[in-house]
Amino acid sequence: MIPGKLNSREMRRMMAQMGIKTVEMNDVKRVTLHGDSKDYIISNAHVVLIEARGEKSFQITGDLKEIPKSSARTDEPVFPDEDVKLVMEQAGVSREKAVEALKKAEGEVAQAIVDLTTEK
Repeated sequence: MIPGKLNSREMRRMMAQMGIKTVEMNDVKRVTLHGDSKDYIISNAHVVLIEARGEKSFQITGDLKEIPKSSARTDEPVFPDEDVKLVMEQAGVSREKAVEALKKAEGEVAQAIVDLTTEK
């Protein structure tokens, strides 16, 4: 069989027979990869988890943006504006408190909101 001639149903069946599972992660909108000299942000991300032989791999497609890290930059994290606004709205706090909570939660928006709403 020539792979280009397979329909998607046949391909899924063959992959299942080989023990390969795929799961679309539809709730993922953005992926950030942190490198030594650059950060990579993939927005409008489409992520597929592929599991074969007990190992998990990810296939990621989307719009790639590379952000170089300058040597003068401090280790101060920069959070996306939409994350800061979401924390501000959900927890009812100022921008400064939202940024501080995001730092404490290592950029995890949900954890920052939980931390702020449970400390009141």
